[in-house]
Amino acid sequence: MPLVDDDLEHRRQASPLAHVWPLLRRSLANATSGPSQLLFLSDAEGHLLWVEGEHATLRVAERAHLLPGALWSEDAAGTSGVGTTLATGRPFQVFGSEHFLSAATAFTCTGTPIHDPGDGRLLGVLDFTCAARDWQPLAVALLDTARRLAVSELGASRLREEARVRTRYVDRLAKRLGTRSAIVAPDGRVVHADPPGWLPSRLPGKPAEGPVLLPGGQAILVERLSAGGLFLVTAGSDLDGFAVDPVLRFRGLGRARAIVEVAGTTHELGRRHSEIVALLLAERGGMNAKALAAEVYGPQGRPITVRAELARLRAVLGHRLASEPYRLTEDCEADFLDLDRDLSTCPADVLLDRYPGPLLPGSTAPGVVALRARLAERLRRRVEGSGDADTVIRWEGSPHARGHGT
Repeated sequence: MPLVDDDLEHRRQASPLAHVWPLLRRSLANATSGPSQLLFLSDAEGHLLWVEGEHATLRVAERAHLLPGALWSEDAAGTSGVGTTLATGRPFQVFGSEHFLSAATAFTCTGTPIHDPGDGRLLGVLDFTCAARDWQPLAVALLDTARRLAVSELGASRLREEARVRTRYVDRLAKRLGTRSAIVAPDGRVVHADPPGWLPSRLPGKPAEGPVLLPGGQAILVERLSAGGLFLVTAGSDLDGFAVDPVLRFRGLGRARAIVEVAGTTHELGRRHSEIVALLLAERGGMNAKALAAEVYGPQGRPITVRAELARLRAVLGHRLASEPYRLTEDCEADFLDLDRDLSTCPADVLLDRYPGPLLPGSTAPGVVALRARLAERLRRRVEGSGDADTVIRWEGSPHARGHGT
């Protein structure tokens, strides 16, 4: 499916190729500045993330659907410089009529794949396209030179990021957790270990978030540290939260800012994060970014905004916050959900004792407003139907009974 607006911008920001695109543009500027010449950089699915070319050429290219966000995988567009390069994993050149789509037969396309220097995964395709009559015999060599520059920069950037994370996180995390810890790269290499040697130099396979049992029987907990893929590994046997209490606990009744307890640590969340966690707790099947944005910000909510909040929230929740769709993966307890569950079985006076106030009072997030109103209305009906006059008087006299807490 093509990408548009916020989805395109999010995909660009998330792409590891984002910071090498300027380098690629500069290195190929002379070869792509003339009429009928275009430069594309796609992601690993075949979406064109960036398109560079002279203005008139871009207008012509748009008619052939060669524009940012367009999908040019082999499944979507058949034989093409981008799609066939992705399918084969090797440089590929398509001449005019060899294209599957008739709209592209006026062009000759040359693609070369860019792989991650750490784990070898395919990141995307660099493609040089020109009018079929202006075929460039040296296009493959030019693109390969640019590709080598990009891969070299990706490797250098990875080393800089590893050094930055070591400086920023390791000492602080080791002191906070009081346990053995390590920083691990996406390919499983142990970048830093404290104390040295408590882990092998490389983990088996690619790191995956959550509890992991190593082949030798050692329990570890893996959590992502950065969007670039670096991971924090801690010794599972040393963490109370890992071995004893994996439950995430949420308290939001009567609180403008929710309290969450995660692996023995208590956090006070900001308003937006409180709303997001409450909504994900209520919808355990998860929500995509568009649906969650509407529940938090209303109909005009932008997925890219809620994704940014979720990225920051991950620093607190770690592997417990999964994506596609966004959801909470661990066992969870929430005061508002527990109260709602017990409405039919618990005495009315006990229910009131457990209700210090509405869910996240003051929140205007549409999804939270709905949850808050629903719980308050169900509690009102339960109290008024209990036949306990004293409890009814207590409810009617409470400040949060007015307007049912909405």
